[in-house]
Amino acid sequence: MTLEMEEIRGQESALDTADRVQIAGTALEELLVSAKKQDYLTVGVYESAKVMNVDPDNVAFCVLATDEEYECDIALQIHFTLIQAFCFDNDINVVRVNDIERLADLVGTDETGEPKDAHCILVTSPGAESWKDPALDKLHLFCEESRSVYDWVPTITLPER
Repeated sequence: MTLEMEEIRGQESALDTADRVQIAGTALEELLVSAKKQDYLTVGVYESAKVMNVDPDNVAFCVLATDEEYECDIALQIHFTLIQAFCFDNDINVVRVNDIERLADLVGTDETGEPKDAHCILVTSPGAESWKDPALDKLHLFCEESRSVYDWVPTITLPER
């Protein structure tokens, strides 16, 4: 009887994990769109590092995007490792996304019309009071649940367009 219950729990947790990742992907998209409208996004590895160094208390969430360039770029991997460590030290939730083109579409272009470097995106919360967003709450919960099963930097899949 115990084995059957464990099998059922295993099946439930597999379904729960897929649902959780899907919900997190939708929440991330909502958060990025909302934060962009309010000018609460910092986009780019170097830009993000500057913000974290100057004002880490205003960083609410961090997104790291991996792609083929990431796999071949040792400097980018080192930056990611340092950003992750900084986020862990400052209690900032961090996730990975494997679809950098989709992230670039969500965050837009720079002044020249070129796509922004979406390898690192910070959601900031300027001022003393924290910015409240239901999508941000969902993502914080997703990260907390992921850490409970030793997934320190969970990977999120954005919804299909």
